[in-house]
Amino acid sequence: MTASHTTAMHSYDNAYCSKLFLLLKRSGINFISCPTESIHLQGRFDTYPKRRGVTRVKELNEAGINVCFAEDSIFDPWYSLGNGKLLRTLDFGLHICQMMGYQDFSNALSLITDNSARTMNIESRYGIEVGKPASFNLLEGEDDYSVLRNQGDVLLSVRQGEIIMQREPSRIVTPPWIG
Repeated sequence: MTASHTTAMHSYDNAYCSKLFLLLKRSGINFISCPTESIHLQGRFDTYPKRRGVTRVKELNEAGINVCFAEDSIFDPWYSLGNGKLLRTLDFGLHICQMMGYQDFSNALSLITDNSARTMNIESRYGIEVGKPASFNLLEGEDDYSVLRNQGDVLLSVRQGEIIMQREPSRIVTPPWIG
């Protein structure tokens, strides 16, 4: 069972949410937040103060409820800047949901990987283990933080053991006349 967007949750008061989260956790429901679409669409006609209109991702995550980020609008009327780049969506989501601490960064990629696999109920086919279909993306960066900070490119994309895309890492070349 999965709920997406759940933008009204942004406006619930904390006392109501604390009770609601207990029930949600017991239910095993998953949540999908589309932060770029939500921040654009929700509250756009409000006078000030404007609602943020993004579900409580940080709070859901901290309550042990599975939540992930996604983008469901690729160049469409609801969000014309959608491009399917989940690292960009993750970057926006971390900012919008005020998840800018060390612990947030160290678990951030899970919001577009492991948590998404759990939401889609593909955990038995997901991950790098013997017997699984060998489908993965290799991102440019030394660790999760550098991937996030630099918006690391996909260097290698493999689907069921077959390379479907490969990119050389970018590099900066300094001209010899610059010391």
